[in-house]
Parts: sequence; C-alpha cells; structure tokens
Amino acid sequence: MLHHSVAVLFVSYLLGLVSGLPIAKREVPQEHSHEPQLDAVRTLLQANNPQQIQDPVFGLLGNAAAAAGAGKVTDLDCLQMLTADQAFTNAKAAGDVEGMTNALIFRALERNTGKVGLASATCTQTASNPEIAAISQHQDPASPNAAATNKAIVLQLAKQIASIGGNPQDALKSGTFAPGNLADTTAKGNTCDDANDANGCIFTQNLLVEDATADEITAAVAGVSVASASAASQVATATAAATS
Repeated sequence: MLHHSVAVLFVSYLLGLVSGLPIAKREVPQEHSHEPQLDAVRTLLQANNPQQIQDPVFGLLGNAAAAAGAGKVTDLDCLQMLTADQAFTNAKAAGDVEGMTNALIFRALERNTGKVGLASATCTQTASNPEIAAISQHQDPASPNAAATNKAIVLQLAKQIASIGGNPQDALKSGTFAPGNLADTTAKGNTCDDANDANGCIFTQNLLVEDATADEITAAVAGVSVASASAASQVATATAAATS
C-alpha cells in the first residue's frame, strides 16, 4: 500500500498546483470517484509510459487542470484515451485480462467539465488498440441526450470487455452519477471525490447510476467473439512457461 499512498500524495501535490483555478474552468472534483480503476491504470502505466503521463487522474480533469500532469501529451482532449490505450497495451502484453478490463472501464469514465450539464470534448485521435478506439467517455448525466449516449457507451464497453474474455457486466462500473441541477452555479452536481476510498466513493456511497440492465448487457454481447481473450491467454501461458 506504500506505493499507493505515495502516489496519492504526489497527485494531491500536483492537483494543488491547479486548485486555484476559477470554478468556471473546472467542475467540482469527481475524478477520484472510481478509485479502483484509477489505481489499476496507475499500476499498469508503471510498466511502460513513453508519454510520461504523471498520473491517470489527469485524464479525468478538464483541460486546464489536466495540462499539469499530461507529460508529452499535447492534445488534452485525448489524454484520457491515450492513458487508457497505453495501460491496455501494457496489460495485453502481460496477458492481464483484469488489467485490460480496467483500462477499458477507465476510458469510459466521465471527465470533469466546467458546469453541470456540460459535455466533455470528444477525442479525435484513434487509439492503437481497437478495443479502446471503440469506446468514449461518459457524458455529464444532465447534458443533452445523456441517458441514451451513456447507455450506448456502456453496451459498447460491455462488448469490448467480452471480446477480451472479461466479465461484460463490469461495464456497469463505468457509470456516473444522477443528473445534477442545471441551475446549480457551484458545478457540484451529485458527485463525490475521495482519493482515500480504495473501493471508490461512487460505489461505497451508492451514488452510481447504472446505464443499462444486466439483461441488456447479456443481450448486447450475445454474438461477441472471444478470440482476443484466447490470444491474451496464450500470451500469459507463454510468459509463465518462459519464466518457470
């Protein structure tokens, strides 16, 4: 747990550098709502991080705040995608299905925006992994057409998780909060933010709103091939044999 504590302190320091930004530039924090996925992606990045991204949490911030930890990434609209893509690549090389699943979930998490109801910008780059390229981030639940948009994202995420041999129901973990009040000038919405809750405050405080039912996910993945999962298993088996 020491490395996690150090990481939290380091990120807290970096976030402190941008905490003075006016509220119009940054939504009230929610970037630590899904801490298990953040922690998993953080660990995966340690294996190989050519873009020198300082921490995955920066991919969930608005661009003004994200710049402080983006490393070599200059297209801040794509920082979340590039972080997830590298984490997925590292997990795939290790034959780590759980790691790939967490990278996919991270890619689908909502980013902070400037106010309740404001959707985040879409990344226009293409991920190197087609599984990551197939999905995008959740949008503020109070933004236009958010329910349909976020449901489509979850169902596509479930398909990608199924394709690597993961549990497609885990896609529901990417969900966000109940819609906030558009007239709320504090930009808070119905969020939580707790870097010290290793289980994720959105889960422990029962704030997660699931975008689809378990049956809808089962139906969505009914025809998905798991060939990619077999390949990942083969990589893991070969790695284990080489090191035994």
